[in-house]
Amino acid sequence: MIFILSDDIAQGDLGCYGQKIIQTPRIDQIAREGTRFLQAYCGTTVCAPSRTSLMTGLHSGHAPVRGNWEIAKGEGQYPLPDKIVTVAEVLKPQGYATAVMGKWGMGMFGTTGDPLKQGFDHFFGYNCQRHAHSYFPTYLYEDGKRIELPENAKGAKKTYAQNLIQKDVLKWVRAKKDEPFFLFYAATLPHGTHEIDDYGLYKDKPWTEQQKAYAAQVTRLDSDIGALMDLLKELKLDEKTIVMFAGDNGSSFSPESEMGKLFDQASNGMRGFKRGLYEGALRQAAIARWPGQIPAGKVREEPWAFWDFLPTAAELASAKVPAAAKTDGLSLVSFLKGGPAPQRDVFYWELHEGKPIQAVRFGKEMQWKAVKNGINAKIELYDLSKDAAEAKDIASAHPELVQQAETLLKQNHGENPDWPLTGPAPERKKAGEKGKKAK
Repeated sequence: MIFILSDDIAQGDLGCYGQKIIQTPRIDQIAREGTRFLQAYCGTTVCAPSRTSLMTGLHSGHAPVRGNWEIAKGEGQYPLPDKIVTVAEVLKPQGYATAVMGKWGMGMFGTTGDPLKQGFDHFFGYNCQRHAHSYFPTYLYEDGKRIELPENAKGAKKTYAQNLIQKDVLKWVRAKKDEPFFLFYAATLPHGTHEIDDYGLYKDKPWTEQQKAYAAQVTRLDSDIGALMDLLKELKLDEKTIVMFAGDNGSSFSPESEMGKLFDQASNGMRGFKRGLYEGALRQAAIARWPGQIPAGKVREEPWAFWDFLPTAAELASAKVPAAAKTDGLSLVSFLKGGPAPQRDVFYWELHEGKPIQAVRFGKEMQWKAVKNGINAKIELYDLSKDAAEAKDIASAHPELVQQAETLLKQNHGENPDWPLTGPAPERKKAGEKGKKAK
């Protein structure tokens, strides 16, 4: 099993979703050879909680991480607690080798969120998302040990981190070719800061440096994924391996930004972008490929979400999900193979970046979407069957649905003193200091 998570890639960045300028031939090929999803939802619309949802099978009303909470004056983020069950921990008892390369962002080494304490055998890359903003860092980590890159000191740009991360991915897959494995390839590309070691196809374009770098980052991600797919074929693992690809949130750019204007990708026709809970922020690029198992060339409209991945991986591995996991997700195995989508009553999100915000999708065929942009904000209501762009708030015409939405928002928010709906947690500074001591 391979799950490739791209940091901040949007649907509209990829040719298979309509991008005309940025070249993504290898990802487009994966879409042709597999199934592409139009309503695949991230965990929530910033890094750490979205990854937490993917790894734990919990939506952001129940997950232990619900915002980008960085440890005060230290490296790393709010750590996953020891009792939490991850995908890797579900797969390990079934004999799977497990690795994560790229960016972790769910707890520094030595804390309970250390990836090597959360079911992963191997790690290479950035632990801290703040550190991952530099593509020419002075160090990376391998299994908790700092790998120094002195050639990048004092702002020098000699060694591009993605080169080392990709090399480690290919090396590990080659080493594990004779045993079951789960690779979580959490690529930093194309997250900002937008830096690249080679503008490639875009070096002579009449664009800003940031625009050139962003396009080159997306195409570099594409070629690196292509190299991984080529390796699977070389090792005769192609038909034995399910590959899933997704972004960790929807678009990062507004339509009015320099990126949004040039690449016409901002929200791919939907409202909103990163750090909001409208569809343009929540729906992300998602593709699944498994020759002979997942239909080729299909496009599916039915919604699914990151918290479905843990039960999906468990079913694929014939693993039992521990009772402690209490997953919010449903297995997608039959759906991925071309069957009907699992039936459910609700999708729920919350986000704690400044003022807490919430959203819920519900109703017959998941028709209704409610958004609440703050604890004292009015609930907005949209009919996604007619208005995927969320252009018309119909709350005033449907008070009974607003009341239903309000009930669902309350029911799906699990109380947690670190993530109150009333505002920033008073314990936040204290927890950050504890996290630093735990390094």
